[in-house]
Amino acid sequence: MAELIRQRHARGRYFSIVVAPKGQSFPMATKNTAARPAQDGRDEFGHPRLSGIALTLASEIEKRTGFETRSVVLGHIQRGGSPTAYDRVLATRYGLGAIDMVHRGEFGQMAALRGNKIISIPLAEAIASNRKVDQEFSTPRSAFSTARL
Repeated sequence: MAELIRQRHARGRYFSIVVAPKGQSFPMATKNTAARPAQDGRDEFGHPRLSGIALTLASEIEKRTGFETRSVVLGHIQRGGSPTAYDRVLATRYGLGAIDMVHRGEFGQMAALRGNKIISIPLAEAIASNRKVDQEFSTPRSAFSTARL
């Protein structure tokens, strides 16, 4: 990876983005570079929450390339971008829908958007099947297969 970053730099590409999944350990992990349990303990399945790969990887890249390297840990907000006015209004509508459901005693239900209406549906219905993105809306993989480093 360090060599690829150096090659990009030599071609005038003075930035690189490296993505690592949370919980990943560095291949030659030592006590100081291994993914370690995060402060918030375990996930909903009882697995330890791991952290540390971003800082470890950034440090290793900087050491091997000599280029300034920064790590960023993306939170939920950063993953989706800044909320639009529509997002904020929709979030408010979901919250109001949930409050209305509590007042009506509709427990074991969730607020859902159908068309342009907030409705109450049973949780079992919400998780009964996976919903897939229509192929019409997905980006063709071939667009990425020819990307240059």
